[in-house]
Amino acid sequence: MQLNRLLAGVAILAMTVSAASAQTPAGQVPSQQPEEVIIDQGVLRPFQIAVANFDGENGSELGDVIRADLRRSGYFEPLDPASFVETGLTLANAPNFPQWTSIGAQAVLYGSVTRRADNRNDFGFRLYDPYRQCQLASYRFTATPEQWRRIGHKIADLIYQRMTGESGYFDSRVLFVSESGTQLNRLSRLAISDQDGFNPVYLTTGDEIIMSPRFSLNDPNEITYVALGKDYSRIYLFNLSTGRRESLGEFDGQVLAPRFSNDGSKMAFSIIRGGNTDVYVMDLASRQVRRLTNDPAIDTSPSFSPDNSQIVFTSDRSGSARLYVMRADGTGQRPISRGGGIYTAPNWSPRGDLIAFTKQGGGRFSTGVMKPDGTGERILSSSYFEEGPSWAPNGRYIMFARQSPGGDTRLWTVDLSGRVVSQAGYNGRGSDPAWSPLLDEQPSNLGAGGPDSCST
Repeated sequence: MQLNRLLAGVAILAMTVSAASAQTPAGQVPSQQPEEVIIDQGVLRPFQIAVANFDGENGSELGDVIRADLRRSGYFEPLDPASFVETGLTLANAPNFPQWTSIGAQAVLYGSVTRRADNRNDFGFRLYDPYRQCQLASYRFTATPEQWRRIGHKIADLIYQRMTGESGYFDSRVLFVSESGTQLNRLSRLAISDQDGFNPVYLTTGDEIIMSPRFSLNDPNEITYVALGKDYSRIYLFNLSTGRRESLGEFDGQVLAPRFSNDGSKMAFSIIRGGNTDVYVMDLASRQVRRLTNDPAIDTSPSFSPDNSQIVFTSDRSGSARLYVMRADGTGQRPISRGGGIYTAPNWSPRGDLIAFTKQGGGRFSTGVMKPDGTGERILSSSYFEEGPSWAPNGRYIMFARQSPGGDTRLWTVDLSGRVVSQAGYNGRGSDPAWSPLLDEQPSNLGAGGPDSCST
């Protein structure tokens, strides 16, 4: 049943933090330059940041969310609030800079939560550099009181953007297969949660086997997945905002591994038919299906390049599973993986620069990356068993499923340096993760802060 486990693979890549290659995020002042995050001889020295608890409703919990997000990124080391010398910061005043440099804080974040007349809350914050004694950022979000946790993720995103020059990824969600029960009586449900594992929601009841959930990168409310019943396999479209579910139709054979094109107009997937497995693509508007591969081997797990011009997929036509790339119309099929072992589950980075994969060899499974031409292969994580890499929306982190010997399958993350490896926030058993795009909404600017604003 677990075709995903039959087809698995690995690789790596070193992360570089480059202001020159970073795009200016919405709501950000284009001329601002990122603060320096040092990678010295491959060793990342986390940036020490003081995140004060916000004044107002859920202010303490808001601070906890921001600190947890930044810590998990591996770039930041939030200082213990018990070490803070200055307390009672308000948005109307700048910090007492020497009191923050005395504890080694390289940045200071503080803010407040204020109830409005319409019963929504304003979440305002300021970020300062205490060594240069100037303001780095100041913004305000407006949201319902119940959205405080999501606002914490959005604030963490803005800090991450300002300090590294890269887009954030905290205000996003993860789709996955939640597993429960025993090995002989396993229950699988489609589930979704915030990227840190909070607020899990179960979208199916467990009466079907769920496989290959995926987001549309064009619309984070639109997802797809495969459901296996007693006598059927179907690809479903599911809208998270409306709850509407529809099948893509009945196919002659078992369907698997669906994935949207990046503009949301097409769906690539595989069909097992007559002992053969090939890649197909469907135009979602017309529902017309076209066959892209025609080989007696197993061709599966298609993934579009960001510009939708190419598709990477897995094929064992050479004798063992390798990664192949073809044009979106199926022409120009060529192998790209060059190392030994079995390569599976390719996933093109949203940045377009890398392809993630699972690799099996030497009695272990690994998660790795390579360039689209197959060069630069590197392994990021290896273990007894892991599979199914999915990219964070900024293309700098990968989530995958990992299982220890005799243990349960859990969700894990790794960064592109391979040095920040940790279990994801969801505490239950889970597999086949899919990371959403960033969610919408941008903040308003509190103001540049006058003459104390940091210059470029």
